[in-house]
Amino acid sequence: MSNRFRDSRPLEYMRSGDETFLTTKVDAVFNWGRKYSMFLYPFVTACCGMEFMSVAGPRYDLDRFGCALPRFSPRQADLLMVVGTISHRQAPVLKKVYDQMAEPKWVIAFGACTCSGGPYNNYATVQGIDTIIPVDVYIPGCPPRPEAVLDGLMKLQERVQVERIPTSGRHRELDELPLAVVEKPIA
Repeated sequence: MSNRFRDSRPLEYMRSGDETFLTTKVDAVFNWGRKYSMFLYPFVTACCGMEFMSVAGPRYDLDRFGCALPRFSPRQADLLMVVGTISHRQAPVLKKVYDQMAEPKWVIAFGACTCSGGPYNNYATVQGIDTIIPVDVYIPGCPPRPEAVLDGLMKLQERVQVERIPTSGRHRELDELPLAVVEKPIA
């Protein structure tokens, strides 16, 4: 074997060349593992929290999607679910939580207040958390139904499946991936 194959960093070696069959298969295997093993950090601040609790309950069962165990330490989580109204006083705390999360990390905006400020168009409420942190999936609704939340989670899993493992160390290229918006279900 040559010296370049004995290197302890085979993934970096595979990334260094053009796309090959092996590199694309490694990306697919890694993304499949990421897709079904998300550790959730719930950032719950308002009334959408009740709907979030119902999604985590036995009827809708987040275990099926690999998001079973919520982590209450940002260093152990890779999926940040921002649930409820974010005030300008909470914005630095949310940013600090996001910064403490390890790569790769994803964000779901849960509810109308989180996505766009909701009915609170005033000086105290952040008009969409995408002004603070990048958001991967928006789930609108006041509050969103559990089915919409599960649909948003499945859209995030689809997005994770097609991501490429970049050479720069960041987990995603924001410009290349479209933002998913979950439509309000028709009752």
